[in-house]
Amino acid sequence: MGRTLRQRTSPEELSVFIPQHVREAFDSSTTCIPQHSLQKFMMPSVSQYHIWHSTYQSSQYVPRRNKKIKVLLTIHDLNFLHEDKPDYKKERCLDHVQRNIDRSDAIVCISEFTKNDVLTHCNTAGKPVHVIYNGTNRLQQPVLKSKSYRPRIPFLFNVGVITRKKNQHRILPLLQQNPSLELVLAGRHEDKEYAHFLHEHATDLKVEDRMHLVNEITEEEKSWYYHNCQAVVMPSLAEGFGLPVTEAMSVGKPVFLSRHTALPEIGKDFAFYFHDFDNMHDDFTAGMQHYKRAGSQMQEALKAYSATFNWEDSARKYMEVYRSMA
Repeated sequence: MGRTLRQRTSPEELSVFIPQHVREAFDSSTTCIPQHSLQKFMMPSVSQYHIWHSTYQSSQYVPRRNKKIKVLLTIHDLNFLHEDKPDYKKERCLDHVQRNIDRSDAIVCISEFTKNDVLTHCNTAGKPVHVIYNGTNRLQQPVLKSKSYRPRIPFLFNVGVITRKKNQHRILPLLQQNPSLELVLAGRHEDKEYAHFLHEHATDLKVEDRMHLVNEITEEEKSWYYHNCQAVVMPSLAEGFGLPVTEAMSVGKPVFLSRHTALPEIGKDFAFYFHDFDNMHDDFTAGMQHYKRAGSQMQEALKAYSATFNWEDSARKYMEVYRSMA
């Protein structure tokens, strides 16, 4: 979204605080404040700025000393509240978010679900709390390189991070019941123990040859998997939005979701849902039959719905929030 905001502002109006390795994402006319880890303890001078937008709820890069600059905080989720974590860890995470809320002058949440979570579990002290949806990322030209994993048979796709809250192990019985399908799980192995468990569970179900953990992938590879998969399957337990939902729909692919957290809000009636993790096969089979019967009509409806989530609208709404704070 940063680049879209940049297109709506003059070089004097917007500066970006970013690590050096992502500098190339912005043109040379954009003023950049180089970010480094020591700034968690001592922020650079921000006295020349009117608004500081912290784009992540748990950011440690917040100007706490300079009270003249106004702070906008974007909260993506409070997913830690919905995970199987000890209470003391949840409290520690929530305390950090609360400190950032205390320093902020306004808040943006990326879904109504996240907003409700924030209003339920945090003290916003009457500060404005807005909802601005994410845009759908435009998929790049689909390309698989020679070293990329290329499925041998029709496949299901799941992309994100490999971690227990994503609930990816629940997809494996679908492979057991559908021997003509394989599964591509793409994403950073955030939880190495869970990645190991996935391998063990696949072996127990005798589907280890059809489950493929491909780790982190390029945007071109991701696009190829979206364009060529049979469906995207997301039985996640905790999502503040769920970008794969709208990304998959942007190329007309069916999406199968859990009913947890923000997923029903984003998927609406355009997605299929699992009613029971212990019997996902029936929901999957019925959904795929419906999708195939509907044909191009449903594909075009999915694409049109996905297009309602766009970064241009998000940037415009953020600009309105900035102006309201000036």
